[in-house]
Order: sequence, then C-alpha cells, then structure tokens
Amino acid sequence: MFGLGETGKAKASRALPWRTGEGTRLDMGSLIIIPLFCGRLQSHFPPRRISREGEAMNPAPRCAPRIGALLLLAILALPRLAAEPLPLKRAVELALANSTTAASANADQQRVFASYREARSQYIPQFVLGSGLGKSWGYPLSLEGSAPSIVNLNSQSSLYNPALRDFVRAAKTDWSAATLQSKDQRNQVIQDTVLSYAELNKWETLLGHLQEEHAAAIQTEQLVSQRIKEGVDSPLMQNKAHLSTARLRLRLAETQGAIDVIRNRLAHLTGLPAAAIETESESMPPLPEVKQQDDLSGTAVQASPGVQAAENRATAESLRARGEHRAMLPSVDFAAQYGLLATYNNYQQFFQPGSFQRHNATLGVVIKFPVFNPTQRARADAADATALKAKKDAETAKNQVSEETLRLQRSVEQMTAAREVADLEYQVAQSNLESLKVRLDAGNIGWHDVQDAREQLSERYNSLQDANFELERARITLLRATGELEAWVGAGN
Repeated sequence: MFGLGETGKAKASRALPWRTGEGTRLDMGSLIIIPLFCGRLQSHFPPRRISREGEAMNPAPRCAPRIGALLLLAILALPRLAAEPLPLKRAVELALANSTTAASANADQQRVFASYREARSQYIPQFVLGSGLGKSWGYPLSLEGSAPSIVNLNSQSSLYNPALRDFVRAAKTDWSAATLQSKDQRNQVIQDTVLSYAELNKWETLLGHLQEEHAAAIQTEQLVSQRIKEGVDSPLMQNKAHLSTARLRLRLAETQGAIDVIRNRLAHLTGLPAAAIETESESMPPLPEVKQQDDLSGTAVQASPGVQAAENRATAESLRARGEHRAMLPSVDFAAQYGLLATYNNYQQFFQPGSFQRHNATLGVVIKFPVFNPTQRARADAADATALKAKKDAETAKNQVSEETLRLQRSVEQMTAAREVADLEYQVAQSNLESLKVRLDAGNIGWHDVQDAREQLSERYNSLQDANFELERARITLLRATGELEAWVGAGN
C-alpha cells in the first residue's frame, strides 16, 4: 500500500470520479466511451476512397477530435447524476420531520393530554338527553333508573372530591412527563442522525484513500511482473504483490459495504433516497472543548429530559396513590334531572286527583360518606407500591445518567490521547517512508522495504481515522447528555 504523496494522488485520481462544471460527476468510464464510440464510427464509416479521377467517393465522417469534444460537451450537459451534498443541519431537520420515533412520542403525548382533559372535565356539568318510552300495566316502574317519560334530561358534575383533585393533578403531571419524553426522543433522533452522518463521512474519506492505494497497488503488481521477467525478483514477490492488492480489495469491499449500510440508515431517517445522500465535511460544526474539571454529571442530570420525565412519572404516581386514599373521604356532586311524563303510563291512577303534572324537575347535590370499603383500601395500598417503584426508577435513571456522563467525560480525555498517539504513529510512518524513498534512490535498500513501509503507513492512516471517529462519537454523545446537541447542530435555528 502506498502513501499520500503528490505522485500517488495524481496516479490514483485516474481511478476516482471526476467532478466538472456545476458539480457534474464524470468518471473514467464515461471518458472511455468516447474512443469506443469513435471506433464504432470508424467501423461503420471507413475512410473515404479516392477514385481514379481524384474525386472523393463515399465520404464518411472521420473520428476527428471535434467529435470527441462534442461528445464530451454532451456528457457535461447531461443532468447532474452525482449525489447532492447533504449538509448536516438539513439531514437533522429531515430526520426530525420524517422520524417514526418522534411521531410515536408525539402521539403518546397527545394521548396523555386527552386523559388529562378527561379527568379535568368531570368538574364540568355533563348533559344527557334521552327518552324512556314504554307502556305501563299497574304502577309505572322505572326504566334503567328513571320513570317512563317522553323526554328525559340528566346532568351531573363533581363539586367537591379530594380524590378527583389528586387524579387531575396526576394526569397533568403525566402530560408533562410525556412532553419531556417526546423531547428526549427528539434528542435521540438528532444523535442517531449526527452519528450516522459522521460515520458516513469517515467511510467516504477512507474510500477515497483506499482507491488511491488500490490504484498504486495495481501499478506495483505490473512492476513486479516486469522485474520477474527481467530476472530481478523471484515469483514469491509476485504473490506478495497479489496479497497486498487482495487485501486492499477486501478493505474496499468492507468500506463500500459500510457506506451502503449507513446510507440506507440515513435514508430511513431522512426519507431521502440512499443514492442521493453524500456528506459535506464543512457542514459539521467544530465540537466544543471538554474540560475534565467541569461538573458535567450534575449538568446532565439537570438537563436530561429522561430524568425529568422519570421524576414527573414518580410524582404522578404519588398523587394517584394519595387520590386512592382520599377516595374514602366524603364527596359532593351536583345532580339535576328533568322529565316530560306521558299520560298513558297510569300515573293518574296512583296520584291524588289533580296532583299529577307532566313537567317534572329535580335539582340538588349528592353527598357521599364512604363508611366501609375494603376494596378501595386495597387499591390504595397497591397504588402506594406503584408510587414507591416509580420513585426508585427515577433515582435509578438519575444515577445512570450521572455515571454515563462521567464515563463519557473521562473517555473523551482517553480518546483524545489515543487520537494523538495514532496521529504521531501516522507521522512517524510517513517520515519513515520518506526516508526509505531517499535510501531507495541512493540504491542502499530494495523497493520491497519501501513497499512494507507504505503498507504500514496505510494501516496507521486507518487507525487514525478510527480514532478520530471514536473521539467524535464520545463528544457527540456527551453533547446529547448535557442537553447541548440540538444547539450545536443548529436544527432549531
């Protein structure tokens, strides 16, 4: 494998896509079409023949340079076939708009809000209009708790109910918890998108480097074959050259497979076609510095929507448990009823003459004094246990966030040191390669030593790219933990 010298870049660029004009991508395959097409023209239109009289016969167009120029212009005029660079901010915005996870969290938030409105509406009088038509024989008995009537209107609402008041507060707190959970899911979508984008950018950068190395390795194989024919090298060197090229092909296949998988993941997140996704390194803002003396654990606990949602759920369960206990306290409800009675239900036969009237109404309050209700007491005990569990879950979530944030903060320092080591190793390998090139020109060493140094340089380059990405992953995850990820991306601006 070869390094990143100017000569290697110039040679390998012939194997890489070309970008011309307004970003139109033109690969070498497209340029090869031009001479092939010219060859086809020559096969169909042979050179013109000259008759004995010196006149031209069967004039045929020759594959002149202007034909190749015209074909080149036609290719450049085609619509842009390359993927449009996708800025990070745009990718995050598309992911937030297209995310099924965020949509599910929003739906759950709406469901909890509807439950809160349901509990609160019990203080508002409810009206039910109906009818209890029926034929009576003897005394007119009730139909579903009401006297037979042509029109029946009922109304009921709660006036004083300590249990209901706690239940309404619990439902409102659940709504706040669902809102925070939706925010936490939103942050998760942003983190997944940013990490996938950064990883794709890493693999795309590595792919260009590997293509350069592969092109140089093919040239090395040709050189080895020539040296074997000249008797300079043994056939074993040919196998070593083949092995080096095969390793690069394997690495290229792995890299291209990783790119396809990550593009497919980003396509699911953003809703864009996978082939239309191409990263733009300049769109990624610089990551802020992580200071080890800062109390990021405390900041993460205070800023974490997940921790806040867990605490709100614990508060809601405590309110719900208190409401179950207060269900055994007295309560007062408002009640009203109006009925339009019929004359064919024998009411006149059982009332004093002249006392029956068709229009009847009742308005008042219903006071309840629970005396003995073991079922409700057991329900209250179960609610206490649920509230205790929710409280412990909130404490567990807080401890997990604190520990994870501290681990990330310390790992950033470790990965920074690892990245520095990988960078220094890459620089040492690069200097070693340059030194061996000088010695090769002086005839002190063989070119095989240079080849081994180039392979080592390529390995150091790959290790440096991996170290850079692992450091980026840790810092991005730390931004999400401290609640600064969305502001760093700028998706809300």
